[in-house]
Amino acid sequence: MLRGGWLLLPGLWLLGGVSCLLGAAGGYRRKVTLQAIPGSNSSSANLLHVRAVGRNDTLHYVWSSIGAPTVLLLYTRSESSALRVNWTKLLSASPAGAIWIEPPGSVVYSTAVVFTKVFEYNGANASALSKGQEEPFYPPYDLAGFSWQSVNRTVNQTALTARFQGVDTSDPGGAFGNGTISFQVTAYEQGGRDGPLPSLLHTANSSKVEFIMDNVAPRGNSSRFMLEVVTVEEKGGRKRFRSVRSIDDEYTPTIFEMAQLVSESRNNSIGPSFFQWKTTAYGSREASRENAIRCRYRPLQTANRTLPGPSIAHAYFGQGLGPSHHIAAINISFGGEDGEVYAEKGYLSWSALLGFGMPPQDAFSPLVIAIVAVALGTPVALLLAGGLVVLFVQRKRHSQYEPIN
Repeated sequence: MLRGGWLLLPGLWLLGGVSCLLGAAGGYRRKVTLQAIPGSNSSSANLLHVRAVGRNDTLHYVWSSIGAPTVLLLYTRSESSALRVNWTKLLSASPAGAIWIEPPGSVVYSTAVVFTKVFEYNGANASALSKGQEEPFYPPYDLAGFSWQSVNRTVNQTALTARFQGVDTSDPGGAFGNGTISFQVTAYEQGGRDGPLPSLLHTANSSKVEFIMDNVAPRGNSSRFMLEVVTVEEKGGRKRFRSVRSIDDEYTPTIFEMAQLVSESRNNSIGPSFFQWKTTAYGSREASRENAIRCRYRPLQTANRTLPGPSIAHAYFGQGLGPSHHIAAINISFGGEDGEVYAEKGYLSWSALLGFGMPPQDAFSPLVIAIVAVALGTPVALLLAGGLVVLFVQRKRHSQYEPIN
């Protein structure tokens, strides 16, 4: 029993060492606040400011349902930088310059993510979309035309969450009779991993958005849904698509791919920004492997793209978005062979992480590493121990003979 304990020590030492490293990596903290910015009597004119103060810098996430749901990501090299809003200008037909950060010049990097449309299509031939073939589409849901509830009622300072919930105001088919589309926002003070699936790994430099469809009635028997996501980069920057595959599905069972949009790094900023998601959604509020819904994505579109208005991206970057900025769009679809989950449950949830710096990458957990270390190290230790025993026995046997004169 004692010998077996000694053989396990290398694995336990390794487990402790890796745990310490992971604890140190998640130890950086930011002071985070969420605030619904007042200034409009309309419930749809929501403006949510997430301010994350670190050492010598501040991250600003500005979320809004004015026009298409949008988030501005602004990185400043100042602990005292502050958001300013001109509400009269913001709600006008020409909102350029209505949102800015003080002090002037403190912003060293800015980008935006805009959720423009939800498409519904006939997914009877589930493999056609992945092959680039066109499916019969219903008229899209333009999120810029939705009516949104007041986000102020959903702000939770303890959990650092808030929710934008809306319905289509021009709904001739009655799909939104009892249905809603929501964007749930979560901010983080430090690195860690979400408990509920898909259990995304996050840092103190990131936030999460969860896209939710709840009881939106499908317009066909084999309906599938697709979300259009548009990104905005300032002149000289651009987003690149990356697919990261792994043999490890420990945290998100059966899912081996992480998709992400990563901006090119600049010398004067914290590094690139990213938009990252695992290729799965879920068909229940209690996400599980059994109600997983497969996600697909179409190629990133960058040629001749413009950003349809209005949105707070126009209020910050200016009206002339297009030639002076790099705009890219990607469509993310939910459902394949398993797409009937939404028809049965009437619920769909998909999560994505966005933030600054290099995107987090999954790695084997300390437990898995320790198990592998013990599994590989034990046979080697047994061989070494067996060799030493044989050598000891042979030497003892030879020592029993008398020397011949």
